Amino acid sequence: MTTRDERVQDLFFVAPNTPGNPAEEGQVRVNAAGTDLVAFIDGEVKSLTAGAGGGITEAQHKVLRQLIHFIDDGPAEGFTSGAYREVTGTVFPTSIIWWESSSKLKKIVERTCTWTGVNLTTDKWEIYDTDGSTVLATVTDTISYTGVFETSRTRTIA
Repeated sequence: MTTRDERVQDLFFVAPNTPGNPAEEGQVRVNAAGTDLVAFIDGEVKSLTAGAGGGITEAQHKVLRQLIHFIDDGPAEGFTSGAYREVTGTVFPTSIIWWESSSKLKKIVERTCTWTGVNLTTDKWEIYDTDGSTVLATVTDTISYTGVFETSRTRTIA
């Protein structure tokens, strides 16, 4: 039996109704049984019934403060109306900040752009916690060009 401090060494997902031995010590085998998942953990059968918890609702998913929910143009469903967008720079914006309101007390997401001539060479996104000042995640793209044509992009996620 695996103790709390031990780690599972192997995890196997098998096709529905696949015969075979239950998992050995330190292994987990997961098998679909109808609409349920059945796991063999160190030889013991554990039911992982679909919908038995561990997931989130659609409403909870909409309000997650993850950058994927903001790129490309700011907050939408799941956030209160009244968000305020502030852009600095001219034809080539250097900063785009979404605030919770026009009072600009709490940031939601910020995009910082660095330009070399007409080429965007660094594109940095930061997502903020509900306090409006704690950065939860940062995604930075460093972009290379031949002339005005993008040739490569390196993404750093922190």
